[in-house]
Order: sequence, then C-alpha cells, then structure tokens
Amino acid sequence: MTEIETAEDRDHRTVAVVHAGLGQPSSTRLLADRMADATVRELESLGHDVTVEMVELRDHGHAIVDAMLTGFPAGDLAQAVETVTRADAVIVVTPLFTTTYSGLFKSFVDILDKEALTGMPVLLGATGGTPRHSLALEYSLRPLFTYLRADVVTTSVFAATDDWAQAADTGGHDDGGSSLPQRIERAGRSLAGLVFARGEHAKPADPFSSTPSFLDMLGGE
Repeated sequence: MTEIETAEDRDHRTVAVVHAGLGQPSSTRLLADRMADATVRELESLGHDVTVEMVELRDHGHAIVDAMLTGFPAGDLAQAVETVTRADAVIVVTPLFTTTYSGLFKSFVDILDKEALTGMPVLLGATGGTPRHSLALEYSLRPLFTYLRADVVTTSVFAATDDWAQAADTGGHDDGGSSLPQRIERAGRSLAGLVFARGEHAKPADPFSSTPSFLDMLGGE
C-alpha cells in the first residue's frame, strides 16, 4: 500500500472545544487549547486525522441570550451549536464562579437540544483561583452532562492559578503524576481512547433541514 493510500484510509475525527473564558487572553482558553492538543496527539497516534473546532462562548454572549428568549439559535450561534452536536467528541472548559460553572456556559448548554449529546464523548475541564474549587467538576459539571446522557470521561482537569506556575517549572520535579501537564496528558489519552473505541459518531439529522427560510418564503434572494 502506498503512502498516499494510507493517508486516504486514515479515519477522520472532529473534536469540538467549547470554552467560556471571558478574558483575552484567558487561562480557560489556554487550558482548552492544552487539552485539545493532548487529545489530538493521542488520536493521531491511533491512526486518526483530527480537526479541532473551537467555540468561544464569549463571542456569542448576546446571541445566547436571544436564543434563550426565542427558543432558536441563529446566525453564528446556530453554526456553533451544529459544530458541537456533529462532532465526534467535545471538550468543555469553564471558569468557576461561586463554586460552580459560569452562567454563560450554563446558558449555552441550556439552548442545546436535550438529546444532542446523547452518547457523545465529553471531557471536562475548569479553571479557578484555588485548588479547593476543584470538586465543582464532580458535584456540578459532571452531573450536568450525565443528565444529558453524554459519555463523560472519568478523568477531568482542573487548573488553579498556582498550577500554571508549576507547569512552567522545567526543573524536572516528579510529583507522582499530579502536575497540570501530566493531568492534561492523562485526560487526552482517556478521551482519545473513548473516541477510538466508539468509532465514527452518527451525525444527528437536522429536523429543520427541509424547512424554507423566511427569506425564501418572501421570495427574497
């Protein structure tokens, strides 16, 4: 088999990354990028070509509120929802406020169809000021996606402010596998293994695909 044939035969997977970071730059976005990179490396080692689609909720704040009022996402937000629901896996990362996920993050989840993430491999991540907030991943974020019947990866990643300073330490300190980079790599392996075992995600049918737009009904161009 030629190299060209081998490349063509590689399975392709899409990983959607949803983050609710508010700042630019954002530690939440940084964690999302690191988790995506770790997952991509593992999937590529398993023989997959991978596309990462980033959804920054900060860019859709007003549209999310509108969708909650109207019941329908529109424009770029509709495309973001489709990106998430049609992916082969989803990585979600949110900052923690008052020991739980952000309101922006929860509002986005609320506009998703309740069946959209059924069986979807999902990797959880969160950022916060101190390690004492890390349990919010288990008592707040994980139950949310369990309710949506997603296939939530057992390993999750929490990054406190001090974790980033330790991650930048290149002194070779061995802390038994609990440093932030090691936790990220472990989580990436877990998600990639789940995606590999699951096979290609069956894309949900769009129930409105045959519905004409208002512009079409009005005879516009």
